[in-house]
Amino acid sequence: MTQKKSPLFLYIILTVTAILFIFPVIIILVNSFKSQFYISDQPFRLPDADTFVKFENYINGIRKTDFLRAFFYSLIITVFSVAGILFFTSMTAWYITRYKSRTSALLYYMFVFSMIVPFQMVMFTMSKMANILHLDNPVGIIIIYIGFGSGLSVFMFSGFIKSIPLEIEEAAVIDGCTPIRIFFSVIMPILRPTAVTIAILNTMWIWNDYLLPYLVIGNKYRTIPIAVQYLQGGYGSRDMGALMAMLVLSVIPIIIFYTALQKHIIEGIVSGAVKG
Repeated sequence: MTQKKSPLFLYIILTVTAILFIFPVIIILVNSFKSQFYISDQPFRLPDADTFVKFENYINGIRKTDFLRAFFYSLIITVFSVAGILFFTSMTAWYITRYKSRTSALLYYMFVFSMIVPFQMVMFTMSKMANILHLDNPVGIIIIYIGFGSGLSVFMFSGFIKSIPLEIEEAAVIDGCTPIRIFFSVIMPILRPTAVTIAILNTMWIWNDYLLPYLVIGNKYRTIPIAVQYLQGGYGSRDMGALMAMLVLSVIPIIIFYTALQKHIIEGIVSGAVKG
C-alpha cells in the first residue's frame, strides 16, 4: 500500500510546487491587461469590461522604455556571451582534465575559487577597471560575462569530461586526428547534454541580470532589466500597467528558449558517447 500511495503523494507535492512557482507569472500576465488603478487596488481580479485595457499597457511600455532597442542589446549580449562561455570553457576544461600538470591543477582551483567569491566583493573594482580598459560597452561587457561565467562552466565541463573514457580519444589519435579535430569531432558531441545545461543556466542569468549591466554600461546601452527599471519614476511613482507588460515581454524569450532546449538535458549520455 505504501508503494502505491508514494507516487500519488509525490505528484501532489510536485503539482503544488509548480503552482506556487507559476502563480506569480500568471498574476503578472493577468495584470498586464488591466488599468493601473485596478492593478494596485484589485491585483487578483481577472480582467473584465471595467478593467480590461487591451494592449494599451504593452504599447505604452514599449514606447516609454524603447523596448525594441533594449531587446536588441540584451539579445546580442546574451547570445555572444553564452557562445563565448561554451566555446572557451569547454576547451579549457578539456585541457585541464586531460593534460595534468601543476599549471592545469592551479587553473582548475582558480576557476573553482572564482565560484565562491561574491560579486559584491569585486563589483566596484571591476566597474572601475572596465572603465579604464574601455570595456564599458556591449562588446566589453560580453568579455566580462565570459569571465564571470567561466568558473561554474569549467567546473561542470571538467566533471563530465572525467567520465569520458580516454580510450575514445586514443582511438582517434591512432586514426590520425589532431588535438583540435579530436575536440570538435569527438569531445564536443559527447559534451552536448552538459553544454545545453550550461547554456540554459548562463542564458537565464545574463538575460535577467541587472546589476552588472547597470554598473558597466549604464543608461547608454540599456538592456531589458535596466529599461524596465526606468518605468519607476521619482518619489516612488511608477506605471504598473506598463511595468507588468514589459515583464511579460522580457520573460517570453526565456520561456521559449528553455522549452525548446529542455529535452536535450535529459538525453541519454550513452548515445552521445556512441556518436563520439
